[in-house]
Amino acid sequence: MQSRKYAWCAALAGAAMMGGKSAHAYEAGYPGWSMPPGVVLGMTAATPAPGFYSFNEVYTAQAHRYGPGDPSSATPIRVASVVTGVLWTPGWTFFGARYEALIVQPFTMADAGAPLNVQSGGVRNTFIAPVQLSWALGNTGLFVKTGIGVTVPDGTISGPNGLGDPGAPWWIVQPLLAFSYLKDGWNLTANFSLEMNTPNTKTEYRTGDILHADFVATKAFGKWRVGPVASYVGQVTNDTSSAFYHNAINVSSYNLFAVGGLVGYDFGPVVLNLWATKDVSASASGGNPGPNRATIPKGYKVFANLNFRF
Repeated sequence: MQSRKYAWCAALAGAAMMGGKSAHAYEAGYPGWSMPPGVVLGMTAATPAPGFYSFNEVYTAQAHRYGPGDPSSATPIRVASVVTGVLWTPGWTFFGARYEALIVQPFTMADAGAPLNVQSGGVRNTFIAPVQLSWALGNTGLFVKTGIGVTVPDGTISGPNGLGDPGAPWWIVQPLLAFSYLKDGWNLTANFSLEMNTPNTKTEYRTGDILHADFVATKAFGKWRVGPVASYVGQVTNDTSSAFYHNAINVSSYNLFAVGGLVGYDFGPVVLNLWATKDVSASASGGNPGPNRATIPKGYKVFANLNFRF
């Protein structure tokens, strides 16, 4: 029952909202996404029993800038984050679906090596999902979940463009859609979400919309759960520049694919999930005027999630 009781917690880490401080990734200082790729690989479309749930998660990424803006991939990027959050499931139903809501607060440290030589640390923006609805399709083991989340610009914000530290000075609206088959120990899940960015309140630069797709296929063996995972993140609309940057665009599109594995153990009162992914394909293009100088962080990521019911 791990996937149905607790695996939703990885969704909370969507508020981890972190990445390296790359000088040529979208608006300078922004990694190109708010939700770390692969962060929801422990999430399913089911909702746990009524109550309050908490989780603590740690996340690290080790990467290099990849793309025409750094053809040698010489610049290392390192990220570490701690996330805490609360999920509330009151037992309410709407249109035959079970209701849940969550709030998440992440804390992040990041640095990029030479030639950038920049560091940042502090509070990331708070992620709030006031409405998520999950439908169980009879006794088939099939579940469908939909909902919407909002990233609030309340983190540590500094610098002329507001991106000198982990916070970001704009709102993000993020609808989600998930499908799961949870039966006979299987967890076959696909999660999709879209980051819709508003303009930076300091520069009026608007980062394009970002699509996430995450896939998991695990099997339970007693208290253990193991299986492969995969994730995709890509920019699906172009950036919109502003007079602050003399209307220059940093990146017009990127695509990043990763594969990995997940292992979990159900201790009863708490559940521990570990998963790791490695980026196997990456591309970044665009930037105008001038030559193509786009980059994207490419490397590997490791997540550890411990969650429990109050």
